[in-house]
Amino acid sequence: MRNDIKARRTELRWSQAELAGRLGVSRQTVIAIENGKYDPSLPLAFKLATTFGVPLEELFHPDPE
Repeated sequence: MRNDIKARRTELRWSQAELAGRLGVSRQTVIAIENGKYDPSLPLAFKLATTFGVPLEELFHPDPE
């Protein structure tokens, strides 16, 4: 699954550590999600969408088959 988290985070000029603090996760978790190495749990995905103020569908996109 692809995501737009890094782009949205940089638009807001937030560091990875700042986003991690807002989400209550580690910076390493943010890095893994941004790099597509970890798909967040559904509750964390909703928290990301809420943090950025966008619908979930705007943050996450299925990989092309």
